[in-house]
Amino acid sequence: MKNVLSIQSHVVFGHAGNSAAEFPMRRLGVNVWPLNTVQFSNHTQYGHWTGSAIDAAQMVDLVDGIGAIGMLPRCDAVLSGYLGTPEQAQAVVDIVTAVKAANPRAWYFCDPVMGTATAGGCHVEPGVQEFLVNTMPSVADAMAPNHSELQRLVGRELDTVEDAVEACREVIRRGPKVMLVKHLLDRNSPADMFNMLVVTAREAWVGQRPLYPFARQPVGVGDLTSAVFVARTLQGDSLRPAFEHTLAAVNAVVKTTWQANRYELELVAAQNDIAQPREWFDAWAAETV
Repeated sequence: MKNVLSIQSHVVFGHAGNSAAEFPMRRLGVNVWPLNTVQFSNHTQYGHWTGSAIDAAQMVDLVDGIGAIGMLPRCDAVLSGYLGTPEQAQAVVDIVTAVKAANPRAWYFCDPVMGTATAGGCHVEPGVQEFLVNTMPSVADAMAPNHSELQRLVGRELDTVEDAVEACREVIRRGPKVMLVKHLLDRNSPADMFNMLVVTAREAWVGQRPLYPFARQPVGVGDLTSAVFVARTLQGDSLRPAFEHTLAAVNAVVKTTWQANRYELELVAAQNDIAQPREWFDAWAAETV
C-alpha cells in the first residue's frame, strides 16, 4: 500500500483541497495522510466562510510526531496544494526534507496554487506566489500549474501548446522531472474543449476532454486532477497512462456534476469512474521544441 502525505486546505462542506483529493486517492488504492493547512466551513468562492489557518510550526510538529513513531519511512510521496502563507510554504520544504531523509525514494508533487486577482477567486497571502516561483521548482520532483501559474513560473504569456512545452522544459531545467499543466489555454484549440498537458525532458503529451457549460465552474477540479495523477503514478503507471487516466477520471467527475446540475463536485456519485473510467481520451504527442 502506497502512502501520500497530502498538505492542502480542508473544507467541512463541499470539495476543495484535501476534501477533493483524499477520497479519489483512496478510491484508487492509495492511503492518504491528510495535513490540513486551513480548515474552513466551505470554500471561499461562496463569498462567506468561517475557519482559520494552521500555524506553520504546527505543520512541522505534526510531521515530527509521525517521525517519532517511526512511520515517515513509509511515506512514498508528499503532495502540497493551497498554502496560506510563505511560512506554510517554508514548512512544506522542511517537511519534504524530513520525509526524504526518512525515505530517499519519496517524491514531492507541488500543486503551486497562486490565487487569482478576480473577485471571488482563490486568494493567497503576499509572498506565497514569490515562494512558489522562486523556491519550489528546485525542491519539487513534479509540479502541476494551471495556465496562469505556468505563465507566472516563467514570467511571460503563453498562447500555444508549443509555448507551454517550452515553458515546462524551462521549469524542468530548474529541478522538477515532470510538469502537469492541469488546464492549458491554446489559441488553436476549439473553444468547447478543455486541454491538459504533461511534459518531461523527453516526452510531451496533450489531452482534451469536453468543456462543460457550467453557469459557474465548480471548485476543486485542480485538486482532484493532481490527486488522481499522483495516485496513478504511485500505483506504477508510466507518464502517458497516468495522464490519460487523470483526464478520463476528472472528466467523469465533472460530467457527473454537470449532469446533476450541481456546483460541488459529485465525487461519490462518480467514484467507479474515478477507478475505472468508462470514457477514455487518448493523448497525442506534442510538438517538441
